[in-house]
Amino acid sequence: MIISVPYENGQIFQHFGRTEQFKIYKTENNKITDSKIVSTNGNGHGALVNILKSLEVSILICGGIGEGAQNALAEKGIQFFGGVSGSADNAVKDYLEGNLNFDAHIKCNHHQDNNHSCTNHVHNCSH
Repeated sequence: MIISVPYENGQIFQHFGRTEQFKIYKTENNKITDSKIVSTNGNGHGALVNILKSLEVSILICGGIGEGAQNALAEKGIQFFGGVSGSADNAVKDYLEGNLNFDAHIKCNHHQDNNHSCTNHVHNCSH
């Protein structure tokens, strides 16, 4: 199984659509067997899901994530666990051990910002 985490300085980057890197973990028998950091090459929102699919990711552990990205992940068969913060490595270990703390109802919270612009998103914003 391949697990991905939006990544910055060892931590889970908290805005999926703006992540510049993913840390990719290969796992077998509930153990991490390999990991690497992959650049998103400045791609945002919609393109990120395609990057994950091309890397054969089946699980995404993340912080904040919008509804459009959630839908795109589901369409590609990638299961996600949002609302997670802290160490990326520890989150993956927690997932593999069945101890991951996550929010099944996470929604992207940057939409509450009145200065937020929705023009670059794949999903529809309703203010």
